[in-house]
Order: sequence, then structure tokens, then C-alpha cells
Amino acid sequence: MKNKILNTDQIKKIVKRIAYQIQENNLEYSEIILIGVYNNGYMLAKIIEKELKQISKSSIELISIKINKENPLDKIDLDYKKEYLKNKSIVLIDDVLHTGRTLIYCVKHLLDMSPRNFNTVVLVDRNHKKFPIKVDFKGISLSTSMSEHVEVVFEKNESYVVIN
Repeated sequence: MKNKILNTDQIKKIVKRIAYQIQENNLEYSEIILIGVYNNGYMLAKIIEKELKQISKSSIELISIKINKENPLDKIDLDYKKEYLKNKSIVLIDDVLHTGRTLIYCVKHLLDMSPRNFNTVVLVDRNHKKFPIKVDFKGISLSTSMSEHVEVVFEKNESYVVIN
């Protein structure tokens, strides 16, 4: 049985708050690079980008990062050259933080690019971290059992979070 945790309106409010937090934390930077973990993290990053462009004077770039979640030591793909990210303010975005494995390997990869500032964002923090990753901005924290599955759905006219 699926239990809806967040609906479209709640996600919109959370995204707006996160966009303001990102903006406040990056006031001194003329450019902010949003990097979404493919696929749902990238979808969330696109929504945050739209909100951020309405409130920020900074240039906002959106990049996708692809990682093999089953084997994160495999090749990690960015749709920009690494040199472009040097000395930039980077915001890494994913939909759900479960063990922290995906985010920590993405952070490891991105730190090689010598960013000037680095923040992490998740919509849902499940509080089951096995890796030492800190989330700077999050939508909600959920205390779930390990057997429960949290799913974030981004559809054309509706977004929601369910647990089953």
C-alpha cells in the first residue's frame, strides 16, 4: 500500500524555501551551478532552477550527473567539462537521501574540480546514513524502516512522494 507523504503543493512550497536557502548561501557568487543526480535529482534540480531564476541575480546553470548507483566506482558522467566547474559555487541535488552512498561518490567526483563553494540538497532525508554526508538543505526528514521504499514522482502536472 502506498502512503502519500507530499503532494504537488507541498513540494512547490519546499522547493521555494530551498531556492531561497540556496540564494542566501550564495549571495557573493555571480554564478551558481546546480548539478542534479540523474534522473529524479535532475528533475528536482530543474524545478529548483526555475524558482531560483525568479529570485536570484546570479547566473544559474543546470548540469546532470550520471552515476551507477549499484556500482558508484564506475564512470561518472557530467554533461560539462570538469574545468568549467573550477572555482564555482556548486549545489548537488538528489531526490532522496537513503544511505548517502550516491551523494558521497558524487561529492568525491566533484571535489576534484576545486569548487569555491559546495552545498547539497535533497527533497527527502530518510535518516539511514551509512556514509558521512551532510545535507545542507532538505525538504523533509522521514524516519522510515529499511524495508520501506520512498518514491518521488515528477509528472507533467503533478509531483508527489509516496512510501510503500
